[in-house]
Amino acid sequence: MGDHIRLRKLLDAPIQLPTLPAGVAITPLWQAKPMALHALLRAAYVSGGGSVPDFDAWWWPLVEDEEFDPALVIIASAGIEPIGLIQCWTSSFVKDLVVAPNWRNRGLGAYLLNAAFSEFHRRGAPHIDLKVELSNPAGQRFYHRHGMVAAGPA
Repeated sequence: MGDHIRLRKLLDAPIQLPTLPAGVAITPLWQAKPMALHALLRAAYVSGGGSVPDFDAWWWPLVEDEEFDPALVIIASAGIEPIGLIQCWTSSFVKDLVVAPNWRNRGLGAYLLNAAFSEFHRRGAPHIDLKVELSNPAGQRFYHRHGMVAAGPA
């Protein structure tokens, strides 16, 4: 896919988690409402950076995939509302990282990304990868600030 760049973070040292923004908590997947997570993804991707199909085409293939692990879906919530999430595959790959538009630029994306780095470091993974659209320079800058570097073709 020539419209993406693959980025990689080496996990050769423990990861220091930034502080969660005030009023935000981490919610396990089993306590989340899948429809609300789908709505969060849709809202976050409305102006670009990714896409998500209709609920049934998203949810069932996600949870039935052999690389799915509910512990690798890290959800940030304000009250009962999901405001950010990162979902990774067991192959040390970030599938989605989104933050609700009105929660951006508060450190939530940095927390979620570093939480994924930390979990894969704990699991003994040597690195974690993701793909970001070439047309998303802000996303590329965000990932570079967090130590991710080009890893070859997407």
